[in-house]
Amino acid sequence: MQHSWLGSHAFAHWRPRAREGLVLTNRRGMLKAGLAGVAGLTVPALLRARAEPTAGRAGAPDGKSLILLWMAGGPSHIDTLDPKPGRPSEIRGPFGVTETRLPGVTICEHLPRLAACLDRFTLIRSVDCRFSNHEPNMVMQTANRAAEPRENAEAEWYPSIGSAVSAWHGANAAGMPAYVAFQTSRTHIGYAGYLGAQHDPFIANRAAALPVYDHVGADTGRIHTPELFRFAAGLSVERLLERQRLLSGIDRLRREWDASGAMQAMDAYQQQAVEMVLGRRVQQAFDLAQEPEAVRERYSSHLWCQEALLARRLVEAGVAFVTIDLSYHPASGTWDTHGDNIPPYGGIKKGLGPLLPLFDHLITTLVLDLEERGLLDDVLVLAMGEFGRTPRIGTQGSTDGRDHWPVVMSMLMAGGGLRHGQVIGASDRDGAHIQDRPVTPGDLAATIYRHFGIPLEAAYLDHRGRPRPLLDHGEPIRELC
Repeated sequence: MQHSWLGSHAFAHWRPRAREGLVLTNRRGMLKAGLAGVAGLTVPALLRARAEPTAGRAGAPDGKSLILLWMAGGPSHIDTLDPKPGRPSEIRGPFGVTETRLPGVTICEHLPRLAACLDRFTLIRSVDCRFSNHEPNMVMQTANRAAEPRENAEAEWYPSIGSAVSAWHGANAAGMPAYVAFQTSRTHIGYAGYLGAQHDPFIANRAAALPVYDHVGADTGRIHTPELFRFAAGLSVERLLERQRLLSGIDRLRREWDASGAMQAMDAYQQQAVEMVLGRRVQQAFDLAQEPEAVRERYSSHLWCQEALLARRLVEAGVAFVTIDLSYHPASGTWDTHGDNIPPYGGIKKGLGPLLPLFDHLITTLVLDLEERGLLDDVLVLAMGEFGRTPRIGTQGSTDGRDHWPVVMSMLMAGGGLRHGQVIGASDRDGAHIQDRPVTPGDLAATIYRHFGIPLEAAYLDHRGRPRPLLDHGEPIRELC
């Protein structure tokens, strides 16, 4: 990948030009740069050893984790969690409402299971998602309002919340990745940016046997064969271990040339790669055959529900942060319901309508399963997209769609040992603006970081060595304390 800054090169992380007696123009500097390219384990892009130990780690992993249900495209708040039943049809949309376990609170009629257990959730109806966009989905997943690539060329370097958890908290078990994502599109998921590729998400699609769906959500009947844990032709366990022994010997030479601790860090990443490939913990976590048939049936065979079950298995096994890209289509996202005349996602009734019973089943099954297993106090569950949708239906020449609306959106939270069974904030009577208690992306990130014990004053270095605050605004959501 080409970096945009002047003077960047493939071995920047080895600092071969640094005036420390190790410069590129002498033999030792050349050896440093040369050895940086020695082939290691082929777990592609998962454990990129940039060889700079992470500073500021919050402490020993404590079992805290998070599952993010990312509704790529931006679900309509009015047609899901913040209905306006008393308004004209062009505002309230085609759906009715249902009463919930919270007195006086209604949600969309197509979310009956959620309505019946809303006391386990917090519903936030006043999320301020200004500046958020999609392709890529950066602002909400980084909690940085400047992370909009259309406006800021530097936006792609702001680290995602998941990557920050990887850097400051890490995995909860040895040999497990810290940050995992089920990814439909690279533009839907937050990456590490300045924190380094070792904190990019572990792309789970390559590690699990999952049903294959087409871009409009039809099951093809095929099952994806996980290739991550398969050896290349002719590569046996014995050969892999021999390769590791050879690398260990080379590493001993490397350590003679670098006393900074960087080699030790690289050793750690290589050891983790060996554990992922040869160890059983990761492989078992991705093996749904390990689940009782009754549990698999409870979640259902749908792709997104299978990913939710895998997410539960992953946090049980020691993953700290899991994102599920709830989208069939790799472009803007399946929840981008502009209208039936604007393919491929459809409008509110035909596009959003079929998604709601599926989402209703997925989120309630996941949360209740976590609760029954005694995991819910440690696992924070979030469901949201990148923005809401216009208060008036029928945009862009359609009669049944809604356009992007980054002024206000709704989201759900559950678990994490927080105080739930409440609604935070409110939009105005048309769902057009925040009426009460704005919640910013920074507030959401601060709540997540507190959950993981990450200092809110933490900072990282950009490519020029300048410190950047991990949290540039926001504070933990006080109502959840």
